[in-house]
Amino acid sequence: MSATPELRELLLSRIRDVPDYPKPGVMFKDITPLLADPAAFSALTEALAELCVRNGATKVMGLEARGFILAAPAAIRAGLGFVPVRKAGKLPGATLSQAYELEYGNAEIEVHAEDLTPEDRVMVIDDVLATGGTGHASLELVRRAKAQVAGVAVLMELGFLAGRRRIESALQGAPLDALITI
Repeated sequence: MSATPELRELLLSRIRDVPDYPKPGVMFKDITPLLADPAAFSALTEALAELCVRNGATKVMGLEARGFILAAPAAIRAGLGFVPVRKAGKLPGATLSQAYELEYGNAEIEVHAEDLTPEDRVMVIDDVLATGGTGHASLELVRRAKAQVAGVAVLMELGFLAGRRRIESALQGAPLDALITI
């Protein structure tokens, strides 16, 4: 699902381009103006919550850090639990971890092992789908927890980086929804 033309226009008007951040040649998509606008943030939250419900999710997984900001209110709006995925070493207790490559190097993410069960259908939410490294790693965590993937939803997909192709096999038929594709 992509956003309606009206929602797409609203969201795009609140996303700021920051050239050469975090390194030269990268055009960073800053969503803080969108988050500061209550109408835009509310519309985004509603669209993400609708995807969670439509895909039969029982839990919403948010990816650190901006994915937290989008996933938590969407989970509340949809009446679902929220599961944070953190950078390695940030969660106490037993965790599942997954290493991956991203556009700027290597990283590792973790989730609490007990936060997901085989009965859960998990909707993964993040702000941007770029190269697909984080998305693919999060889907691996869902599967390793023996939960089911309900889908992946992102605010924006950077289509020119082909992240969708990277995570399609891990989706195993579950939907990937980008509200905006750039």
